Amino acid sequence: MNSAASSDRPLWVPDPAWSATTRMAGFIERARTISGRTLDAYADLHAWSVEQPEAFWTAIWEFCGVMGERGTGPVLVDPERMPGARWFPAARFNFAENLLQASANPEALVFWGEDQVKRTVSRAQLRREVARFTAALRDSGVAAGDRVAAYLPNLPETVVAMLAAASLGAVFTSASPDFGVQGVLDRFGQTEPKVLIASDGYWYNGRAIAIEAKLAELIPQLPSVRRSVVVPYLSEDADDLAARLPNAVSYARFLAPYPMESEPAFAPLPFDHPLYIMYSSGTTGVPKCIVHGVGGSLLQHLKEHQLHTDVREGDRLFYFTTCGWMMWNWLVSGLASGATLLLYDGNPFVDGGRILWDFAQTERMTHFGTSAKYLDALIKTGLKPKDEYDLSALRVMTSTGSPLVAERFDDVYARIKADLQLSSISGGTDL
Repeated sequence: MNSAASSDRPLWVPDPAWSATTRMAGFIERARTISGRTLDAYADLHAWSVEQPEAFWTAIWEFCGVMGERGTGPVLVDPERMPGARWFPAARFNFAENLLQASANPEALVFWGEDQVKRTVSRAQLRREVARFTAALRDSGVAAGDRVAAYLPNLPETVVAMLAAASLGAVFTSASPDFGVQGVLDRFGQTEPKVLIASDGYWYNGRAIAIEAKLAELIPQLPSVRRSVVVPYLSEDADDLAARLPNAVSYARFLAPYPMESEPAFAPLPFDHPLYIMYSSGTTGVPKCIVHGVGGSLLQHLKEHQLHTDVREGDRLFYFTTCGWMMWNWLVSGLASGATLLLYDGNPFVDGGRILWDFAQTERMTHFGTSAKYLDALIKTGLKPKDEYDLSALRVMTSTGSPLVAERFDDVYARIKADLQLSSISGGTDL
């Protein structure tokens, strides 16, 4: 057993002056006022949240600045029923409006497609693009409750498509373009999307991987799809590819009829209106559909971001994920806290594993999210980011996908950064 695991000495203790400035510290002060309790320790706060859930979640709504009408009447109806309990039954708000609200942080997205493509999108640009995509979806017959599916890499356009669907009250679902045709059919065949957004391919390990053949096979087997939209990633435009696919149009042509200076319109929706469809792993048959609602997703993500990982306005939030993993959905919600999203697509071990640390240093990353498997593989490369990179901005590192073994905590503090909140967190595909 390693020394850290066999000792009662904490792996990391935050500086008290910094702790006093965190969002968690601010929330505890609010909770003390609301609860009338001293809440001297985190365990006290947790106990209050369990004993008084209506007061706790109302406090989260207020503290995190949720935009929308909470309504009057009870916060929780039929709490003893599972399923069947209803939260904030009188509330009306929009998920996308909360992610696109005004912020003093002007930068929304920074994208790196390995070392091949780099792009930056401002919050103003993102709002305008979402407005145009929303109008295009509406004119394609998409309404509240319809499904919009993305077969896309972790691109800015994926964020645009999700926010546009959420603006209308449509339900967004996604899969990564490295999935095979049958894997996509197993998922989208059940959810019956009205619009499919796909890329022309993706980059992996410096190689351009086109997916035209997969699209040509896939689209005819999704009879619910009325319109396919092709996003150019490997090439300058997607007009030629779209012309070869049934009822398809390029991303640029899909948006062309709508003015560049459009402003989004947001449908006010009930708290439990569906937002996302995710899928189980498919290890016991066809993947099972899992529906997440607008209210639960927003409040849970705000809580996890602001309280547990101290995401603040102006922070630069990264998670290494594809659009086939729920951590993509978790990452995107960082916009609601005023963070800039750092999007990466491709192989994380380009240039001997340095690519993500180049990204971290160049973009002043404050939060680095990844998987336990990535950290295992990083250690095997022998790379010591703390010796090669300026990681002074990095405050938080999170790992999920599987539990982080004890010795990997030691490795992170020894090889990456000593003064770092490292958390082995739990995902939420089925939560």
